[in-house]
Amino acid sequence: MDWQKNILIVAIFAVCLLLFLRFQDFDGHTPIATNTTSSNSSSSAGAIPNFSSQTSVTNNVKSETSIIAPNLINVKTDSLLVTIDPYGGDIISVSLPEHYASLENPDKPFKLLERTENHFYVAQSGLVGINGTDTAESRPTFSFDSTQYELSENENNLVVDLVLHQNDVKIIKRFTFTRGEYAINVEYIVQNKSQNTWSAKLYGRIVRDGKTHDEVNQYHTKKNMFQLNPFLGVATSTNEENYKKLTFDDINKTSLTFNHQGGWISLVQHYFVSAWIPSKENQNQYTIQKIPNSEYYSLAFETQDILIATNQEGSVRATFYAGPKDTVKLESLSPYLDLTVDYGMLWWISKPLFALMKFIHQFLGNWGLAIIGLTLIVKLVFYKLSKTSYVSMAKMKKLQPKLAELKERYGEDRQRFSQEMMKLYKTEKVNPLGGCLPLLIQMPVFMALYFVLMEAVELRHAPFFGWITDLSVKDPLFILPILYGISQWITMKFSPQPPDPMQAKIMQMLPFVFTFMFLFFPSGLVLYWLTNNILQIIQQQIITKQIEKADAKAK
Repeated sequence: MDWQKNILIVAIFAVCLLLFLRFQDFDGHTPIATNTTSSNSSSSAGAIPNFSSQTSVTNNVKSETSIIAPNLINVKTDSLLVTIDPYGGDIISVSLPEHYASLENPDKPFKLLERTENHFYVAQSGLVGINGTDTAESRPTFSFDSTQYELSENENNLVVDLVLHQNDVKIIKRFTFTRGEYAINVEYIVQNKSQNTWSAKLYGRIVRDGKTHDEVNQYHTKKNMFQLNPFLGVATSTNEENYKKLTFDDINKTSLTFNHQGGWISLVQHYFVSAWIPSKENQNQYTIQKIPNSEYYSLAFETQDILIATNQEGSVRATFYAGPKDTVKLESLSPYLDLTVDYGMLWWISKPLFALMKFIHQFLGNWGLAIIGLTLIVKLVFYKLSKTSYVSMAKMKKLQPKLAELKERYGEDRQRFSQEMMKLYKTEKVNPLGGCLPLLIQMPVFMALYFVLMEAVELRHAPFFGWITDLSVKDPLFILPILYGISQWITMKFSPQPPDPMQAKIMQMLPFVFTFMFLFFPSGLVLYWLTNNILQIIQQQIITKQIEKADAKAK
């Protein structure tokens, strides 16, 4: 039996299927159990204001024009455009001027958070407990000095203070913005002039509707069967799991409450993430749920009690991040937050590959050239292993006439044919798996590189040359997929054909199958596979000539 060839075919189709599933359903996650509430969680989460009590207020300002209303605070830095509502001090809009909405609208920044009629996605924070400013029924309205704040060219930090007087207690809600950063420091400064100890807890939460990317219209592309369907949902870190993902469907089935030292809670989408990161010194309680009788989802944290003695000043703070999924920045904010850049099971290979690609980009200044450079380096690293594979394939190719003769001689007697074929391999000292195994060993690296190119926000709207103006979307002229198909066909011609006619036909069809799939793949990915094939063809030719010279000398 020719099970060796079957291994290769099954492996190729497995890779093809894995690529397709990863592309079609980019939201793999671990289902959560129905009983997810930690045994040591308290009931204090209920002290966070009811969302329903706020909708009567927010509904009046959910139109797009409300963002420039005189009672809202607008903040501008080099990396963030933020709108703050004095009612509660919520962040109700975040735009990213360094990441525009679409190629057709380069002057329009990408909007991550917004409170409009079409989409509700905000970051809330407040104080709850004995002396908290927020109750289940109401929230405070802060006073402020200006509605417009802008980071000047000679400044690295911008401070926005909201003030609230609570009898003999002055509370300052301070937002600190830093040049070049997407992390906003949110701090409550409490000056207690009362005769009693002041006590409250800090909470922060992200509230979002369950609309998909297409419903929010963030990608401005027409739907097709191969369109990227990235993960959209909640990610967090627990005591049991460094990185836990939950889709909105998961949260519909059950809520999740747990305690964790430090930690973080995030809303993840393709290329971008928003996250609350409380102090790592505190034991914080996290709650993820769908808000009852609404279309909104809440992901919140709550700290332990903060105690401030009479005539003393104290503070509590947390960080809110809203921006691109930058592994370096996210890793610096909190452990495992960088895992929101989802490389899947092969993250331990993907991370160094991406670091290498960024290093190459520093010298070449073009992400398309960086992809080509990275592919070249990977091929050089695996040159010896690939050579072993190609030498084995060359030997197999020489045996093709003898294998065809055996096939003709024994006809339908598959058992006898397999026996004679194995004898031939033994006589000629050929390992039928010699061409397969080295390629399979390399496969995790190539798959990891695939995940890197799928997740890298740096490729979003990044041009290559000529007609390729965005490496994160399909080739508009389909030139790269067609070139890939030609290169794949040439590669197949250089490879030994299976003796089984059906297997041979399947192998011959693969270039056409992959070409059709790649018509809709991001051009950066197709560029990677095309480069890999071209390098493989060159490598095959070099090794083949070396073998021919060695055979000529032997004669």
